[in-house]
Amino acid sequence: MSSLKKINVVIAGATGYVGLDLINILAKHPKVNIKNLCAQKNIGKKIQSFDKRIKKKLPKISKLKNVKWENINVLFLSLPNGESQKLIKELIKYKNLKFIDLSADFRLKNAKIYKKFYGLEHKAKDLIKISNYSVSEFLKNKIKKSKIIACPGCYPTSIQLPLIPLLNKKLIKKNNIIIDSKSGYSGAGKNLEKKFKHKNLYNAIHPYGISKHRHLSEIDQELCKAALTKVNYVFTPHLIPTFRGLLSAIYVEKEEGVSIKRVHRELIKFYKKDFFIKIAKLNKNIGTENVINTNFCEISVCKINLKNKILVLSAIDNLIKGAGGQAIQNMNLVFGFKESLGLK
Repeated sequence: MSSLKKINVVIAGATGYVGLDLINILAKHPKVNIKNLCAQKNIGKKIQSFDKRIKKKLPKISKLKNVKWENINVLFLSLPNGESQKLIKELIKYKNLKFIDLSADFRLKNAKIYKKFYGLEHKAKDLIKISNYSVSEFLKNKIKKSKIIACPGCYPTSIQLPLIPLLNKKLIKKNNIIIDSKSGYSGAGKNLEKKFKHKNLYNAIHPYGISKHRHLSEIDQELCKAALTKVNYVFTPHLIPTFRGLLSAIYVEKEEGVSIKRVHRELIKFYKKDFFIKIAKLNKNIGTENVINTNFCEISVCKINLKNKILVLSAIDNLIKGAGGQAIQNMNLVFGFKESLGLK
């Protein structure tokens, strides 16, 4: 399929933070024609009125009903939870159309768990089984025939990239894992002020979703799948007073006889062919400074004051590797393009 000159793309949810980052990247992608930018409001407006970074002349914002679906190859869905499933159910009949969903609608394989965490009855249960949950580095060519691709959440992306290889190789214990994650406030979307009522919203560090953050369901599903058993962990996310960027500090206990050097070595080996994963030197103190506005994930393995435990740091841009960038990386894999095309 890589012989295709260009693919025709539609973005639904074009004016949200993730939608705008998607458009900003796709507008420069050499294999993409953006055919429609869709939203519920602001019909007829130029996308540049929402994001000055976008220089290319693109279609004005329109409604989904105006799309000629028989001519479209990919629909990116950057919609509120519960909306993608309804739209995909309606459009699944178009044979050439693939769906790349950035909501939680197809991340969970169990519709009951979806309802428990998202408070919604799933409207397309029969389509869950044909969807593929794709952290790009893990699925690669396995998603080429996928019709529906579920892109992971930002926190689960930052957590899985370092932990899945270590669980697969049985290098760390499956209990007492502590995950302390901090994200820029763009992760909460444009309705931030409706969701969070604390003082000094844009200047304060604030934990949220303690004990029942929605991403727990996704983290549970994927860590347990990798470990082949229950993984016990604590996950606390925080909003921090910066627009973008996400850092997960993950405290794990090494298995008996496993050295910190081996943990570091195995991560280097696992990701040696993955362009977007950068393993820092052992004990390097990293933050989000190297990954902002990129599709990279930087991982560092550090010694701490407890002999049997280590700290694994994982840094991404929550809107790119944690959302739009990974969605485009998945698109590249599906259509047989170079994985990094349009993302460098």
